[in-house]
Amino acid sequence: MPETTHPAPAFRTPEAERRFSAAYGRVLARWPVTPEEIDVHSEYGTARVLACGPGDAPPLALAHGGGATSAVWFANVAALATTHRVYAIDRIGEPGRGTRGDRPIRDEDDLLDWLEATFTGLGLDRADLCGHSYGAELALAFALRAPHRVRRLALLDPTRCFTRFSPRYLLRALPTLLRPTPGRVRAFTTWESGGTPVDEDWLELYVSGATDFPRSKIIPVRRPDAARLRASAVPTLVVAAEHSRAHDARAVVAGARRLMPHAGTAVLPDVSHHGIPTERPEALNRLLLEFFAPGDAAPPTAG
Repeated sequence: MPETTHPAPAFRTPEAERRFSAAYGRVLARWPVTPEEIDVHSEYGTARVLACGPGDAPPLALAHGGGATSAVWFANVAALATTHRVYAIDRIGEPGRGTRGDRPIRDEDDLLDWLEATFTGLGLDRADLCGHSYGAELALAFALRAPHRVRRLALLDPTRCFTRFSPRYLLRALPTLLRPTPGRVRAFTTWESGGTPVDEDWLELYVSGATDFPRSKIIPVRRPDAARLRASAVPTLVVAAEHSRAHDARAVVAGARRLMPHAGTAVLPDVSHHGIPTERPEALNRLLLEFFAPGDAAPPTAG
């Protein structure tokens, strides 16, 4: 198992780093199980991984949404760790406790190489994989490129996989992308939630990451080719958030059914795009536990 170290990413100021670290710590303290903090090294840098659950249980990797950090899974890990060894991975280049290496992640291929190297560093020949939002884009791309390494795939309110972003969402997001300030990031997240709750501890962490981590860069992931989606043999579950403003939940489900006829679909009621991991998590956890139940899943052909 890789050695645990405590590198610090580059923040705007020492005070910004302290602010982010304190916010991260508050969210991590919400985990009902104490995770093992693992650093996985590759040429792209050092990825921080939060691991919990029995060491001999089937592995499950979690890919968080853009800027959300791996700490966001606090409402899910206790349930998931009853049946799996859970690995929540902080992506290099985004807010989190990982650090960049000598080789920058420049494009989707680099990002997928990094994720595969992280699987290898964790000793995961094959694992279940769950991604949220941008993390779902990455998880789907990884399952299409390396299906032999993914036993089952869950996509939580996936963006740009089966439908486009809402133009209204992009327009609202633009100021936070061009010049993020705490007020703008908080206002955008509150608008997206549409009145449904957003966990305040996580929101503080998200705001700090967006404003205090200046070199954060989301690597674009290409929208999957329809033929590759239809040919995929990886068992897949697509869960849309009923009140998502990132896109229309019905369009996500319809697109998934059209492009991946073998996939299961569900719409989770009374949750927003940003809040799907944290708000009213019991229904989501039941869906995931049922879908990821240990058992045989025929390994797909490597692609």
